[in-house]
Order: sequence, then C-alpha cells, then structure tokens
Amino acid sequence: MPYEQVPDFMDRLRARNTPAARALEFAILTAARSAEAIGARWDEIEGNTWSIPAERMKEGRAHTVPLSPRAVEIINAMPRNSEFVFTSIDGRRTGQQIGRDAFRDTLRTMKVDATAHGFRSSFMDWAADCTNYPAEVREQALAHAIGNKVERAYRRGELLEKRRRLLDAWAQYVGKVEAPAGRVVALHS
Repeated sequence: MPYEQVPDFMDRLRARNTPAARALEFAILTAARSAEAIGARWDEIEGNTWSIPAERMKEGRAHTVPLSPRAVEIINAMPRNSEFVFTSIDGRRTGQQIGRDAFRDTLRTMKVDATAHGFRSSFMDWAADCTNYPAEVREQALAHAIGNKVERAYRRGELLEKRRRLLDAWAQYVGKVEAPAGRVVALHS
C-alpha cells in the first residue's frame, strides 16, 4: 500500500474491534514481520520496549523494538489471558495466539488489496521519502542486517533511541487523518 494511503487505512483498521485488527495495527506501528507480532508474548514487553528473542526472529538475532505511545496503548488494552499478547476470541481457540492467517483475513474482510508484510515496505518508503533518518536506522528498524560482515563486526549498537524517534514519527504519521478538503463547518456557541 502506498504510504500516503496508510493513515486512512489505519483509521478504518482502528474501527475494527478484534484482536487481529489490534495485532495488525501493532505490526504496522512497529514495522514488524507478521509472525513476530502475532507471536508477541507478555514476557517480551517491558514498558515501552519489546524484546524479541533470537529464536523468534527470521535472521536468528534478538531484536529490540521501541514502542510508540499508541503501540503501548494497544498492548495495555489487551487481556492477559495467555502467554501471548494477541489471543483468539474464537471459542475453540480462546487463549491461544491468533492464527497465522489473521492478518490476511482482516485485510480481505476490509476489502484491502495489500499484504501485512507490504506495510513494512510502506514504512520504508515513507521513512526514505519523508524523513532524514540514515539508511542504517531505517534498516535496523526492520531488523535487517546492516552493511557487510566487517561493518557488522564493528557496529554493535542498536541505534535504539534513533529508532524510537523514527517509529514515534511513523506512529504520528499513520495516526493522523486529514479532514475532507473544502468543507466548512459552522460553529455555534
């Protein structure tokens, strides 16, 4: 989805009151892969930081994700009825993590021609087009390997505070909804 369309989509997504919708919103806000967000566990969340262990990451390296205020709000609103943050409300699966098709099904129900993974591209396009954050900050926000083997050997920092500012800016961007242009509303006192 082009990043210019994401704020309107997020407004529609927030109107859906399902664990899958909250998990998809969380995934978009954190630029996380679907499996990482769906499998988020309570013991991985501490305050405004999400620490994903290496065994749950595609690249096999632990990844720390700074959480925007909206992402923290989503986490705090979820029931603690399981080890998983986003649990099914389907009677057969209550207390289990939402299914791996939850995002696809949500997008299909909303009649949106996009994939959950594609929102990572929306984030990257927005960050490259609309911010001045260096490529290594943007790449690390996506948990991508930075540079070549030598550079990775010397670069051990996580750029956490820079990534926090970037993800906060993303959350602010996707959280805004523009008023329709050209409509004047009279205010009466």
